[in-house]
Amino acid sequence: MYLPYLFDLVYKKSAIGNKQINHLIPSMDPNMTSNSDNNDNIATPEHTPQLQAFREVVESRRSVRRFTDTPIPDDVLADCLRLAMLAPNSSNLQPWEFYVIDNADKRKRTVKNCMNQNAAKTAARLIAVVARTDIWHDHAQQILREYPETPVPKKVKDYYTKVVAMDFLRGPANVVSAAKWSATQVVRRVKGPIKSPYYTFEDTKNWATNNTALAAENLMLALRAHGFDSCPMGGFDEPAMKRLLGLSNDQHIIMMIGAGERADNGIYNSQFRFD
Repeated sequence: MYLPYLFDLVYKKSAIGNKQINHLIPSMDPNMTSNSDNNDNIATPEHTPQLQAFREVVESRRSVRRFTDTPIPDDVLADCLRLAMLAPNSSNLQPWEFYVIDNADKRKRTVKNCMNQNAAKTAARLIAVVARTDIWHDHAQQILREYPETPVPKKVKDYYTKVVAMDFLRGPANVVSAAKWSATQVVRRVKGPIKSPYYTFEDTKNWATNNTALAAENLMLALRAHGFDSCPMGGFDEPAMKRLLGLSNDQHIIMMIGAGERADNGIYNSQFRFD
């Protein structure tokens, strides 16, 4: 079966095989704690202990098109997903899901849906990166339930019950959106700059996609740091993939990622960037 990695706001619920993990996955690095409380490892402008290692990870990351048969261990993948979930995101609402497709039949169909690309055919793990447009309310409520300070500060409670709700609510036939648009124009004229709220479904989809893409980048860098590689794929049949994974209209596959160990012929072209 495909394995959905559904990470909550405080607890990450992941499935590896038949084992459910309902706690924060600790770092695999024995020199670092999961909350990075070792002051010697905290970078400052005058002290950059991780800079060279970070450079090597970023500079060696490539979009690899062919992988070896070396598997990615479950604990390595879990650590990569843990690091993905530390990506910056708007209001900590974390509108993402990762589906790891391990079932042989579903892998075969996924490869076909990815246009039979070598990056999909040879990957040790295939991952669907999904942005959700329907989860903001549930996650706002979960933040208040699991907020680390008790009682929850009033300004935090007001933010998630009023500001966030007003940002996303559209109402029947977009009546709330129309009112938000009018109010925003008035505030802009009277008080000056103001962030535009989300008026349409496409606005919310862009918000979810932008945040989920940040987590996807963390995932690919984490794989590289563990000695594996990845290839983000935009060339896939999204409707077919959504049917395969049983996704709703509020779940959007922003990319497919093939991951594994880099093959000798896995990189097709030299890397260059514009000045």
